[in-house]
Amino acid sequence: MVRPERQSRLRGWRSVVLAVTVALIVWGVIRALVLDVFYIPSGSMEPLLAPGDRIAVVRTSSDSEPIRRGDVVVFDGRGSFAPLSSGRGWGADLVQSAAEWFGLVPNETVYVKRVIGVGGDHVRCCTAGGKIEVNGEPVDEPYVYAGDAPSTQAFDVVVPSGRLWLLGDHRSVSSDSRALLGAPGGGLVRTDKVIGRPTAILWPLDRLGGLTTHATPKDTH
Repeated sequence: MVRPERQSRLRGWRSVVLAVTVALIVWGVIRALVLDVFYIPSGSMEPLLAPGDRIAVVRTSSDSEPIRRGDVVVFDGRGSFAPLSSGRGWGADLVQSAAEWFGLVPNETVYVKRVIGVGGDHVRCCTAGGKIEVNGEPVDEPYVYAGDAPSTQAFDVVVPSGRLWLLGDHRSVSSDSRALLGAPGGGLVRTDKVIGRPTAILWPLDRLGGLTTHATPKDTH
């Protein structure tokens, strides 16, 4: 026969487990549908985002809110920036996914970059003045990391409909669309792979605050 005090302890633990389970389910639904949190592992988006930042990302649909040049977007890089298979096996991938979900390690297939070209744009580098050119017009890029050139790598790309050409703000250390020229897909990311836009830095506390992630280059249409 179970003593009353032991029954009380068991009920207490069950309540704790139930509360934690419900909280995880609710948080999982929120992250899947509304708001997610991602870890910034590198300096490719400095000065806007720094290594170690945890950012809040509002999930958006390109159908309801069109993606524009200058937008900073978070996207699933599988099939474009990242391989479809990690090569580790399903067990290791499961552990990795769990650690990513809790924000303990960076997500290996999610990237954050700035949109330089959208469907129909002709993007090339560079003009005689060293600027990136979109549809025949040079683009001012105040967000580029101080001291960096807009690009030291030449490229000339026509962006197909439903695709994006993306670069990091810290151009000299960013692995982005330029690094995938000649690869399948040519470094172009499908718009339906965009998860959302960063809205705030949540951690570290000395960088806590909202983000302005849209800097519209000169309209070249």
